[in-house]
Amino acid sequence: MSLEPFQKSSALSLGVELEMQLVNTHDYDLAPYAEDMLRLMSKIALPGAVVPEMTSSMIEVSTGICHSSAEVLGQLTQIRDALVKSADKLNIAVVGGGTHPFQQWHERRIYDKPRFRELSELYGYLSKQFTIFGQHVHIGCPDADTALLTLHRMSRYIPHFIALSASSPYVQGQDTAFDSARLNSVFAFPLSGRAPFALTWDEFTVYFNKMAHTGVVKSMKDFYWDIRPKPEFGTIEIRVFDTPLTIERATALAGYVQSLGSWFMNDQPFMPTEDDYLVYTYNRFQACRFGLDAVYVDPATGGHMPLREHILMTMAQIERHAHRLDASASIHLLRTSVERNDNDARWLRERQGEERLLAEVIRQAADRFRGGVDHEPGGFS
Repeated sequence: MSLEPFQKSSALSLGVELEMQLVNTHDYDLAPYAEDMLRLMSKIALPGAVVPEMTSSMIEVSTGICHSSAEVLGQLTQIRDALVKSADKLNIAVVGGGTHPFQQWHERRIYDKPRFRELSELYGYLSKQFTIFGQHVHIGCPDADTALLTLHRMSRYIPHFIALSASSPYVQGQDTAFDSARLNSVFAFPLSGRAPFALTWDEFTVYFNKMAHTGVVKSMKDFYWDIRPKPEFGTIEIRVFDTPLTIERATALAGYVQSLGSWFMNDQPFMPTEDDYLVYTYNRFQACRFGLDAVYVDPATGGHMPLREHILMTMAQIERHAHRLDASASIHLLRTSVERNDNDARWLRERQGEERLLAEVIRQAADRFRGGVDHEPGGFS
């Protein structure tokens, strides 16, 4: 199969996908209600899409094409409210977070869809272990070469995205000591990691054709890279975020990506090189393990600095772009989080420290996700 042409899109447009947990309201374990949720959600007029995911205790929601973080928040609010009301009818709850804190992977059911069955046959137990929950942010690029240049510039900031979104400290009832344990499950897949260093679409097409010739890949969907081009949308897709506990943080992360993209496309602040990736895996590990307390190694200088300092420095550099894009509120939310050393992983650990019961932590996380939406009486419709 040949690589499809890169479609035109509006530069700096946004799209957000969120993979959400479905939990019962008895012990707050995962619950296989994806099909029922999809049925109820299909009756509600919403932007974007609601689709199944690998296992039956999760669903993915997405916005339509947005042009500002305010528009993202508006669409996510509509979707969140519909999710909450549909879940209430089923007596279940919808929760953010990159992992479910105590679910047992072997109890999961693969959602009955040909692609998911095919992946389950290929990857075995990894497919059920892939019951993890991420946020993907698409950013529009005016042409294919700009997309690749933006992708490789954005790669320097992967540790920012991981630390700011980290919400998966617990796996199978244990504190992993990681702020983002979710990404450890992604790294197990053979086509994960980072995209090849190609700065033109012609170079990238050569790479893709070689991979397709081997029979290892059939389409871009077969790559699980941290950032990948999406030629059918005219975007690049950043895939390292844990699903946040609130739509407000999810929106802020999209606003941060958009502001960075504007800086890259308008100011051309640096030219990426292959050597940028010498410290890529180390920086990514640091952010997964330590979150905002990580060490960041500057790919250009080799200098070490606290990741939080690098994030704050970057936010100062892009402030003008954020203001122009009406994304200042997004940057303010994230800056405040960094200054307080406060991400969702810390919130989850603090709740567990107080409650000593992960089920209660999930109950509180479900309440946090629903925002101000009143509970509705249960019952199927």
